[in-house]
Amino acid sequence: MQLIDRIGRRLKLQDLNVLMTVIQAGSMAKAADRLNTSQPNISRAIADLEHAFGVRLLDRQPRGVEPTAFGRALLDCGLAVFDDLRQGVKSIEHLADPATGELRIGANHFLAASIVPTIIDRLSTRYPGITFRLVTGDGRTNLRKLKERELDLLVAWRSPPYADQQLAFEMLYEDALVIVAGARHPLAKRRNVRLAELLNEPWVLPEGDIGPVALSIFRVAGLEPPNGRVLCFSTDIRITLLASGRLLTICATSMLQFPKHRSDVKVLAIDVRPPKVPIGIVTLKNRSVGPVAHLFVECAREVAGRLGKAEATSGS
Repeated sequence: MQLIDRIGRRLKLQDLNVLMTVIQAGSMAKAADRLNTSQPNISRAIADLEHAFGVRLLDRQPRGVEPTAFGRALLDCGLAVFDDLRQGVKSIEHLADPATGELRIGANHFLAASIVPTIIDRLSTRYPGITFRLVTGDGRTNLRKLKERELDLLVAWRSPPYADQQLAFEMLYEDALVIVAGARHPLAKRRNVRLAELLNEPWVLPEGDIGPVALSIFRVAGLEPPNGRVLCFSTDIRITLLASGRLLTICATSMLQFPKHRSDVKVLAIDVRPPKVPIGIVTLKNRSVGPVAHLFVECAREVAGRLGKAEATSGS
């Protein structure tokens, strides 16, 4: 009998769940507490798995257990198996009632405060029974959660962390990064502004993933970025600080349109073409996407199309 046939007959999902819990907990005793069972039952389940595969899955240490290379490989398999089961359950629930389901979305802070809420609002209006879980964080943290099946998809810009063969990226639109002033700022009324003029102005500059991309406005023009008097990750807070009429900042054009058009700020007409960043949906290539995720992507395409029309209108 081939190994795959023997394992297929002996492998139990319950035992696989036990192994995953032991590795995550770091000890069999802690895993027993989490699973509300006895430690001998935990040991028996691990022994059955090791017998079925014919390899050692855990190294027993004085302070607990650690997975072997075989154990890590089976852990990755277990994450995928239970995620596929979860997606299957969601699909069945959605087929039984198309207006229900759950979707876990990851996004950085600026997208989570602009286009993502617009998509969720539109989709939740059509399907009020769907539960949305929006998780915000930096690109690398969101990517780790996606790979560990804690998130179903990401709304993100294409950047180095996402240059991975495991990932699929569907572009929705290109977002332009622009220099913005409050409506009361002296430069807000000028039709032409040289970028070099702005180096000595007081700034509130973005931090995090968008920081280096935003500052490329200056580097493309052969200028050193200004020294920001205020550094802040949140675009909302940076725009709020513009109300005094003193500070300048850099933000994406979508932030000025979603969730509503902002008339309290002014995009400066600088003499440099602003850089553009592709925004899209990131998923795992080897992972099936549930029906609710498909609805989200369809709705995201609609909202992105609306954004493109708005930019075309403003450009004309």
